[in-house]
Amino acid sequence: MNLIEIGKFICSRRKIKNLTQNELAQKLNISEKTVSKWECGKGFPDSSLILPLCAELEINANELLSGKVLTVEEYKQKAEENIILLKSQQTNNTKFLFLLENVIGIMSSLTFIIMLFSAVFGVNNLTVKIIMIVFASLVFIVGITFALFVEQKAGFYKCSNCGYKYVPKFSSVYFAMHNGRNRFLKCPKCNKRTWNKKVIDKD
Repeated sequence: MNLIEIGKFICSRRKIKNLTQNELAQKLNISEKTVSKWECGKGFPDSSLILPLCAELEINANELLSGKVLTVEEYKQKAEENIILLKSQQTNNTKFLFLLENVIGIMSSLTFIIMLFSAVFGVNNLTVKIIMIVFASLVFIVGITFALFVEQKAGFYKCSNCGYKYVPKFSSVYFAMHNGRNRFLKCPKCNKRTWNKKVIDKD
């Protein structure tokens, strides 16, 4: 996906529709700066904005991703290419979120251990010691909560009983027993509580 070509295409279609960047932004309920970033090739519309943007520019999503108006012959080929490309990008994004989750979890845990150790063995003042322990606990809780939020949103959990892949509620993930990326969850399809493995995609 060539963001420069897509940006030029958005710009040309906007001008064909006789819209300024500000007018297009208002129709999509976004800032003019966001439209400018798209047209400069420094960003791409959020998934929730692709269809409304296409409607305003009178193009389809396949043409937007291709960066040009497609002929009938090109349409099928580009559709397949874009599906593969989007799937690849989704996989890469999920892998990045998995990495981010690990970094946040490890950093939160290390910070907690270091501050707790320092408070217990390196500080004599009781008030300071209590403050450090409370702060360390807050850092740990907030960090782990955010890491779990990332984990819940990235990828899917696969039921070991029926094979169904799903995204559970955050509360289910937060309170579930876990072993690495495996969590003891209740499958919404077969209603059985088993160890569910975290997977990248639904295929």
